[in-house]
Amino acid sequence: MSVTTSDPIIVGNISLSFHRAAAGVTRRVLESHGHQVKSVEAKHEELFDLLRNGDVDVLVSAWLPSSHGKYLSAYRDQVRVLRPHYQPYCVWAVPPYVPVDEVGEVSDLGRPGIAERMTTAIDGINPGAGISRFSATMVGAYDLDRAGYTFTPGDEEGFIARVNRGIATREWFVIPLWRPQYLNRRHRLRQLEEPKGLLGTVDEACPVISLEALERIRPEAISQLDALRMGNNGVEEIDALINVSGLSPLQAADRYLAYHHPPVSP
Repeated sequence: MSVTTSDPIIVGNISLSFHRAAAGVTRRVLESHGHQVKSVEAKHEELFDLLRNGDVDVLVSAWLPSSHGKYLSAYRDQVRVLRPHYQPYCVWAVPPYVPVDEVGEVSDLGRPGIAERMTTAIDGINPGAGISRFSATMVGAYDLDRAGYTFTPGDEEGFIARVNRGIATREWFVIPLWRPQYLNRRHRLRQLEEPKGLLGTVDEACPVISLEALERIRPEAISQLDALRMGNNGVEEIDALINVSGLSPLQAADRYLAYHHPPVSP
C-alpha cells in the first residue's frame, strides 16, 4: 500500500491533562514515521463527534467499555480501535490524613459524625466524563443527599485547585477521581471502597483511528501505536511532568519516550 505523509494527521484528545499526556506520545510516534501532525482537543462528547464527522483522524483515547462506550457505539464500524495504552478506572478518594477506620467506603460518608466533619459539596470535572455521570448517580444511590451532599461538575482547572486547596488546609473532603491522574501521585489520595459497583469497570484506554485515516497512516506507525503500553503509572509520570515540572505535553512525551522507549539502533 502506498501511503503519503504530506497531509497532516489530526490527533484529537479530550481536554484534560492526562489525555494531553497520552496524545503527546501518540503524536511523537506518528512524527517519527514521517507524518505531519496537528492537534485538537475538545470535551468528551464533542471529540467523539469530531471523529465521527471526519474532523479528527486519531482519537486519544476512548475508555472502553464503561466511560466512553456509548459515545463510540453509533459508528463503531467506521473506526479501528487499537489495543489499550493503559487501564483507567474511576474512584472516589479522600486525603491520606482522613482515617481509614472512619471513612473506608462510600457509605461511611453519610454516617453521623462523619457528614458533619466532611465538606459535603463534591466537585467534579465536566458532566460528559464517566466519573461525573457515575458520581451524580452515587449521591442518591448511597443516600448521601439526605446527609447534605451534592455533586457539581466543573472544569479541570477548578477541580485541581479545589484538591490542592483542600490538602493545604487539611480539609476532610471526598473527590471523584480516576487513575491515571497526577494528583494521585502528588497527594497519595486514598481510594474508598464502592460496593455497589457504580463507578464502572476497569476500562481499556484505546486509541481510535478512522478507517479513512488508516489509508493515510504508515502501517509501521499503526503497528507501533498498537504495541505501545504506557500503563497508568506511565501516563501519571507524563502528567506530573506537565503539571508539576512545567513541561509542555510534547516535551514530557519526549522525556518519557527517551527513558522508557528509547529508539532501537538498526
